[in-house]
Amino acid sequence: MSVEIDLIYQGSLRCRATHGPSQGTLITDAPLDNHGKGEAFSPTDLVATGLGACMMTIMGIVAERNGWDLTGMTTHVTKEMATTPIRRIGKLIVTISIPAETGAVLTDIDRTKLINAAHSCPVHQSLHPDIEVPVTFHWGD
Repeated sequence: MSVEIDLIYQGSLRCRATHGPSQGTLITDAPLDNHGKGEAFSPTDLVATGLGACMMTIMGIVAERNGWDLTGMTTHVTKEMATTPIRRIGKLIVTISIPAETGAVLTDIDRTKLINAAHSCPVHQSLHPDIEVPVTFHWGD
């Protein structure tokens, strides 16, 4: 399955992207530390956002299959840029927090299923191996 996304460069290091299926739009802006205004998500911010959303989505699929409610799960991603040998994403630090009500009833086997799901998300699997991706899980305890 393919999805088309159309982008228009609006000048001043800003782009507008349109998602083909939904026609939803978003704006990107270069970050302050790279000549931009930092008034919107940067392209690398969207990679970090995509990683967190993808991990939660795949965990949600596993949870639904098993009858677990992950409503209220949160993910915090800290993006760290590297500058050598070139400017790129160097590290994406991920913290996933499961609500206490759900975390309390999950067995070690259940938790392992969710951890494996998070690590197998397509965005995580698409990242260059030089990008460090430490992931911490909090189970509401």
